[in-house]
Amino acid sequence: MIRAIVGANWGDEGKGKLTDVLAEQTDLVVRFQGGANAGHTIINEYGKFALHLLPSGIFHPEVLNIIGPGVALDPTAFLGELNSVLSRGIRHPRLCISDRAQVLMDFHVLLDTLEEERLGKNKFGSTKSGIAPFYSDKFAKVGIQVSQLMDKDLLHERLVNSLVKKNVLMAHLYHHAPLDADELTEKYYALGQQLKPWVQDTTWMLHDAVKTGKRILLEGQLGALRDPDHGIYPYTTSSSPLAGYAAVGAGVPPWAITEVIAVTKAYSSSVGTGVFPSCITGDEAEELRKRGGDAGEYGAKTGRPRDVGWFDAVATRHGCLVQGATDVAMTNLDVLSYLDEIPVCVAYELDGERIDHFPATPSLKRVKPIYETFPGWKTDIRGETQYENLPSACRQYVERIERLIDTPITILSTGPRREEICYRAK
Repeated sequence: MIRAIVGANWGDEGKGKLTDVLAEQTDLVVRFQGGANAGHTIINEYGKFALHLLPSGIFHPEVLNIIGPGVALDPTAFLGELNSVLSRGIRHPRLCISDRAQVLMDFHVLLDTLEEERLGKNKFGSTKSGIAPFYSDKFAKVGIQVSQLMDKDLLHERLVNSLVKKNVLMAHLYHHAPLDADELTEKYYALGQQLKPWVQDTTWMLHDAVKTGKRILLEGQLGALRDPDHGIYPYTTSSSPLAGYAAVGAGVPPWAITEVIAVTKAYSSSVGTGVFPSCITGDEAEELRKRGGDAGEYGAKTGRPRDVGWFDAVATRHGCLVQGATDVAMTNLDVLSYLDEIPVCVAYELDGERIDHFPATPSLKRVKPIYETFPGWKTDIRGETQYENLPSACRQYVERIERLIDTPITILSTGPRREEICYRAK
């Protein structure tokens, strides 16, 4: 059985906790896309962790964790994150890196940073982690695979070819010193030697796991609305966070993915630039942001305050649709317990007409949210594990949203910790 855990919205939905919880029922956890540009926050008996590259199954010693070929692997960030986790008393996880994964290099971060500075007020809200330049190189076929780090001459040849255009940009667009292929070869060959113990052909490993009936969990980064094809382009990431891409980015047969769990919060949040129809501001927003989970609504990677707003059923229905969601997990339900009334965006008004679909970005910028208001439950539900014990108003809120998004809500998170989870039958 293969499950995919993916985001239904703008990212930051609480996928890390769900992966950590469901890893107990899993043999392998696979990261299938993205890089260290976003994070999954996990709180368990070991403490609080913000993971950026490590799969969220690392806290379960029996689980094999795989960084798949679709991941943008920053070796320095990976080694630093692993050492940080180990320094806090976590047992060394079972861990593999695909030899087909590609390497995010220092110059990708530099190019990302310089370009955002050049764009000024027109910037895309990058975390300046090098993701867009990395994927540009990958699809221009000038990227470096992990396997190529092990051959010094090949690595040098690849870098020389890759730097020709980049150094033209450095000189004439960014007015920056040129990049040196010799220095980069020495650095990344040495990093390759450090990575070597974990590097394997994970594609064969995963296909064997499918044949032998292993339980596999595919872990996505960000959410459907950050997808470059189906999201709020151009305010998107540079790889696909959709479950449909998981087969490619992990290296498993698509027919083997039998369950897609799309994660959404009980309200909406977004970190970074983009279009966010149900956004709220002022004291109302600051109160929701402050109450938003154990650490509040601040980016796990950047620490930036997230934009927050009321639940957007239009955006979430679209996210579930393009994810092919079989189930929805709703997180941060407990956060709303302070409210007397809770608005939910049930439709949009576009140029004077009511619409129920999520339009492309130029039209999305013009929509106005249409709200229905639901009674709050004014009862602390943190840690509740039985759905029938939730207040009636809380259950009505969940069930109304379930109808609006046309996907069963089968998991509710009632707090940030691993055990604060409530399962609900379809």
